Amino acid sequence: MRVIVIGSGMGGAATAYHLASRGADVVVVDADLPGVATDAGAGIVSPWTSRWDEAGYPLAAAAGRYYPELAAELRELGHEPSYEVVGGLVVSAAEDELAAARERIATRIADAPEAGVVQRLDPAQARELFPPLAPDLAAVHLSGAGRVDGRVLRRALISAAIDKGVQFVDAEASLLPGLRVRAGDEELTGDAVVLAAGAWSAGVAGPLGVPVPVEPQRGQISHFDLPGTDTSGWPVVLPRTSHYLLSFPGGRVVAGATRETGAGFDHRVTVAGQREVLDHALSVAPGLAEASLAETRVGFRPATPDTLPLLGQVASGLFLATGFGPAGLTLAPYAGKLIADLVLGEDVPADLLAPCAPARFS
Repeated sequence: MRVIVIGSGMGGAATAYHLASRGADVVVVDADLPGVATDAGAGIVSPWTSRWDEAGYPLAAAAGRYYPELAAELRELGHEPSYEVVGGLVVSAAEDELAAARERIATRIADAPEAGVVQRLDPAQARELFPPLAPDLAAVHLSGAGRVDGRVLRRALISAAIDKGVQFVDAEASLLPGLRVRAGDEELTGDAVVLAAGAWSAGVAGPLGVPVPVEPQRGQISHFDLPGTDTSGWPVVLPRTSHYLLSFPGGRVVAGATRETGAGFDHRVTVAGQREVLDHALSVAPGLAEASLAETRVGFRPATPDTLPLLGQVASGLFLATGFGPAGLTLAPYAGKLIADLVLGEDVPADLLAPCAPARFS
């Protein structure tokens, strides 16, 4: 079976890898435009602590459960995915917020052993795990929360896909009738097409008249350096806002991120965006004040009206794997597996995909 995948972000790369792993002949078309959502992704893999609603949580939980399996598989193939379990801290100075967070997490992990153990930490205990934290912040700690470098994982999926025979075409794509894809000056045909072009998905589908309700949401995310500091084991930090902190080996701490709806494809670091990220980071972790500002990245998250992704078939042979919003690094690796199964006619858990069916906007 020949499948054309449009887009090589996390969703497209994961879909291509899983299709090729099952023996499909895969061609990936990607224009390599600046602002791929992965560039502004934090890399926090902790669906049990996130505030998902009842519609989105089952898919997120399944995605979190799948991460260790995928990471082990890629490592066995010789490709480092960067995924590590480091634990997570839900932090607050308000006792009622921490109590509510602990109750929600405890309920969720009752049937999720991969999430680990939940426990309450006082401010001193929290700072032992993440030293820059504000001294008034206590925490709920979950041992199974993980982190992943999205760029590294994407590169691992693409490299593993190439090893399995996937062909990559560097060109802008557009959909044409009859499962045809315009890739620059070339026209490709396949038995199926997967549209996984992230924030650009609506434009790619435009010539075919297929509605794809996805718009770019700009995200600005900053990276700090703490030379000489061992940050490799620091947990992810989750305040009761949309901002967060996490660390990587080598003294690197990441803080983010803005969620700028209506900014379009304006690929700039703005003064207001930079200030927002820094203000939130320093309010939670004032100990980062002497860190170096290494870089600020900009990415365009593919946002849908109801925040859930678009996963499923929209026409004969045409499938969507887009609209992940700010949750792409959590959801997309597993969603790529589900879409690959769907394309190849294999059984998929209908209860996970039903809330994400593209037909909900028809």
